[in-house]
Amino acid sequence: MGKEQQTLNESVLRKIILSYTYVAIWIFLSFTVIVYNKYILDQKMYNWPYPISLTMIHMFFCSSLAYIIINVLKFVEPVQMTLDVYLKSVVPIGLLYSLSLWLSNSAYIYLSVSFIQMLKALMPVAVYSIGVLFKKESFKGQTMSNMLSISFGVAIAAYGEAQFNTFGVMLQLGAVCFEATRLVLIQILLTSKGITFNPITSLYYVAPCCLAFLSVPWMIVELLKLRDTSSFHLDYTIFGTNSLCAFALNLAVFLLVGKTSALTMNVAGVVKDWLLIAFSWSVIKDTVTPINLFGYVIAFLGVGYYNHAKLQALKAKEAEKKAMNADDESGKLMDDREGDKLGKKNDSDD
Repeated sequence: MGKEQQTLNESVLRKIILSYTYVAIWIFLSFTVIVYNKYILDQKMYNWPYPISLTMIHMFFCSSLAYIIINVLKFVEPVQMTLDVYLKSVVPIGLLYSLSLWLSNSAYIYLSVSFIQMLKALMPVAVYSIGVLFKKESFKGQTMSNMLSISFGVAIAAYGEAQFNTFGVMLQLGAVCFEATRLVLIQILLTSKGITFNPITSLYYVAPCCLAFLSVPWMIVELLKLRDTSSFHLDYTIFGTNSLCAFALNLAVFLLVGKTSALTMNVAGVVKDWLLIAFSWSVIKDTVTPINLFGYVIAFLGVGYYNHAKLQALKAKEAEKKAMNADDESGKLMDDREGDKLGKKNDSDD
């Protein structure tokens, strides 16, 4: 009994260590990609203010690597995909993803890293609101009150922002809306049909689609500017490592959600946001005001309560599932006993 208990404790400890390792890897890569993108796009740093071009480089790199892994190295099997499913499901998701990445990367030109993370606290609000709109979530007064408290906190943080830029805020809010819609549509268009992507197949199908959509605004907005900047030469070290980090982040997201849960990722995201705010204030020297922090604390508490409520709902659902399974098992036992009794009675009658 002692050895079994020890083995069980070691197994639990191993799972805990692995979970924290996945969380640490995701936080590190997410942190790195955000700071790296800010470094490239910000005029005070690397000064390459072409967010569409940067996003297209990421998508080209990721789709090329995914193609090699699936078709050349054959490490991953492609998903069975019909043209109809691709056009009706993957293409809309690719469009939303390209818009989300374009706007979020553009926001780094106008806003500080810390303030962008505060605005990202609105993601649960957007996902819930769009979920209600598409009838994937049921409207609840308590949940809506929670969403309003998060929005109120972000509004206070925005009021206290020292380097507030209206256009930058509009870009980031647009990115949040497009990303939230994408997440809801993944449930409606893919998950409901039983189609699941791992990070490689996701990039294999979605990244080329994003690249195609981004090429249109790129030709209109950035191509002529890049032509005029004849002195610029693409630094393969900078953009290669930046793209590699973006690719690795996609793998880390799948690893974290697959080995733990989406809820763990949400909680880890809150930790990452605080780390980025601290880094932005201490290293990049962005101004973080007391009103900023006060507003974000309110939003943070709202997001924390939202995650707690989701956890409780998941536990209740799991308990209900176990109770139903137990009822089914007891029902089967009763049927078996009744069958045995009936069989014995028939034998005695004979």
